[in-house]
Amino acid sequence: MSTTLHRVPVPAPDRASVLRRRLRAAARRHGPVLALFGALKLVGFCSFLYLLDSAGDFRTKHPRFGGGAHVWDVLGTWDGWWYEQIAVHGYDPKLVPVPGATGLITLEGNSAAFFPLYPALMRLASTVTGLGPYGAGMLVSVAASFVAALGIYAVAERLGGRRAGLAAAGLWAVWPGSGVEWAVYSDSLYVALAAWACHAVMTRRWLTAGVLTFLAGLNRPTAAALIAALGVAALFALRDRRDGVLRPLLALAVAPLGLLGYLGWVGHRMGDYGGYFTLQSGAWAHRFDYGEQTLDVLTSLPVGHYTYLFPSPFADVIGVAVVLLACALLPLLLRLRPPAVLVVHTVLTLALVLGSQQIFANVSRYLLPCFPLFLPLALGMRRLSLRLQCTLLGIAAVASGSYAGYALFELGVP
Repeated sequence: MSTTLHRVPVPAPDRASVLRRRLRAAARRHGPVLALFGALKLVGFCSFLYLLDSAGDFRTKHPRFGGGAHVWDVLGTWDGWWYEQIAVHGYDPKLVPVPGATGLITLEGNSAAFFPLYPALMRLASTVTGLGPYGAGMLVSVAASFVAALGIYAVAERLGGRRAGLAAAGLWAVWPGSGVEWAVYSDSLYVALAAWACHAVMTRRWLTAGVLTFLAGLNRPTAAALIAALGVAALFALRDRRDGVLRPLLALAVAPLGLLGYLGWVGHRMGDYGGYFTLQSGAWAHRFDYGEQTLDVLTSLPVGHYTYLFPSPFADVIGVAVVLLACALLPLLLRLRPPAVLVVHTVLTLALVLGSQQIFANVSRYLLPCFPLFLPLALGMRRLSLRLQCTLLGIAAVASGSYAGYALFELGVP
């Protein structure tokens, strides 16, 4: 007597249940990072708004330069004002001399100094949500800040584990200059692109890294450091023959197109292919001076001399502290021997920022892309209990309302 065995069909999981499982897994993995970052930012943000409202001086200023009817309007001033104009009206690249100018400022400022990706996303967000340019800019910046926190977490976790990743994301929330992360500024978007581009290189996803670097080049000129970092990593990969030839070469080819494309377009419209740099120097006194102004600030500020360009004494003290902190953390980062993409990106960003003549009060936000400097601190903090980590970061978040918010937007020039 024979027995016939019948295979019982196993029903395939439906798409909804697969999606639910993936969402639950993502929530378990990323939820604590987003919750920690969001809580720290909210504490610092409320502290900043309280200080600003208590001072009240912002109400007497021109709306373009830090003033407004409401306390939160200050977050859309200075550079934010320009981004709003671009989102609404587009670009008008030109070189217009200031009549009778004899000082550093010889050209009229115009929108071409500000890169296009952030205002383009503002315009898209405004079209989709119905928000005005200010609300759309805030939406893009806040969302990008969370994406940046996840990217920084992913980089740090890969090198030091989950606890180090959480600490690094927390440090991004309270770092000097972090006041612009929730403002109408392009910094959060740039750091989000840079962090995930570095992570893509570390995980050998070359095409992803190339596209993200291309987008970063449409967002800020300091993407030159990221392009160079990807280039060095790609050359190492080609030398070691780890990932073939085609993918690293494609990443190398795609990465600089955003930056070069925008600079070329501006130059073409101005009739001068160096027009972007001419505009930066003539309208904003921003040029590469091999560190002359940085050295001037570092030597004159401690003795109470304010003879350098655009002094803002209180904000400049914070800037000096940030520069010294960065210089102290860099050897500790190098001692960890992180991937080349992180080292090159950090060193070149430091060189570009500290080697430029600019408004020194801004240096704390210009150095936000140097997030690999968080790694030595994050690796040290992972030895602490989670409760102690959160306590220390919480205290820093309260203080960041002053050093990362109020000092930048009210006492300095963000």
